[in-house]
Amino acid sequence: MENNAYQDARKENAAPSAGIYIHIPFCKQACVYCNFHFSTSLKYKDEMVQAIIAELVMQKDYLRNVPIETIYFGGGTPSLLSEYEINTIIETVQKNYTVNKLVECTLEANPDDLSREYLRGLKSTPINRLSIGVQSFREEDLLYMKRAHNAQEADYAIKAAQDHELSNISIDLIYGTPGLTDKDWKANLAKLKELAIPHFSAYALTVEEKTELNHLIQKKRSAPVDAEQAAGQFELLMEYAEVMGYEHYEISNLALPGKYAVHNTNYWRGLPYLGIGPSAHSFSGSARKWNVANNALYTKSILIDKKVPFKEEVLTEVQFMNEYIMTSLRTMWGCDLEKIEKDWGSDVLKELMKKAERLIDKGMLELKEKKLIITNKGKLFTDRIAGDLFF
Repeated sequence: MENNAYQDARKENAAPSAGIYIHIPFCKQACVYCNFHFSTSLKYKDEMVQAIIAELVMQKDYLRNVPIETIYFGGGTPSLLSEYEINTIIETVQKNYTVNKLVECTLEANPDDLSREYLRGLKSTPINRLSIGVQSFREEDLLYMKRAHNAQEADYAIKAAQDHELSNISIDLIYGTPGLTDKDWKANLAKLKELAIPHFSAYALTVEEKTELNHLIQKKRSAPVDAEQAAGQFELLMEYAEVMGYEHYEISNLALPGKYAVHNTNYWRGLPYLGIGPSAHSFSGSARKWNVANNALYTKSILIDKKVPFKEEVLTEVQFMNEYIMTSLRTMWGCDLEKIEKDWGSDVLKELMKKAERLIDKGMLELKEKKLIITNKGKLFTDRIAGDLFF
């Protein structure tokens, strides 16, 4: 079953749409595994908000008047923004961009920020969806990850949001952490149904360079991540999600029917988007660009030099094709062979199918209604499978 936004956009004459991502580069404290761009000092938050507003005005022609249907506040920790700051940023979008209707306006939030007072304030903003960084309902995991909240606060935040009519909620969960047994992981998954969560993202714990977790493992002060444990818990995720009625519509994202994340789904569909803030990425339809990942350099460039500090890459036809193969295979809708033939020709289609046949024979891919779709068996090897199909 396809969600309406996705289905409508695939109609030949569907109106184009775009999204805006706003990066809020601040956190109260650093999580042990995180390699995103952020600062734990809030000293220059006011200056950063001013720069974000200024960049929105400076970038107003980037999307060429394509209507904005989604805004996504990511980070960092966007729930450190006040009601006034959120409204000011969104009002800047509405004044400078074509906004017919905001289908989805998401705020990433940490559970410890979602007090009843804060949630009451959010009701006076256009925010209509929360992405809550729960990560685990198990206290030991939260301590290991150095999260700023505890398990009780996670439970409370979700219920409080629902009480304030913010029921369009997604939560993040992490599996594969040392000490997380399969029984513990099943208990985390069971909380989804208990709390009536319509959407969730699940990620294996990964060890990134320049993170505290990597340092601790290198110094043998933390157990290494167990790939076999993570793979087994991913398989449990697929099994339990299906039983509970969730659709595994993207490798890391699951939702009840019709509750897919519109903003993120548009990324996978290849629609244009604008990224605002330090380290934010943008896609125009023909090129990608990314802002400098340095708060001081970003604000100086925007507020003093009056220019956006970014680098850019214009994509080749082969890069476009490979990117479509990779992103489409990550979704339950799969790689559309009719699109491949229409956009890149019958010779490319024949070559793609020649590569795919071996993977179909191995049970990694299936051919269904002129689409290549990754099987549950293949989902453990999605990146490798996409790479095998690349041109």
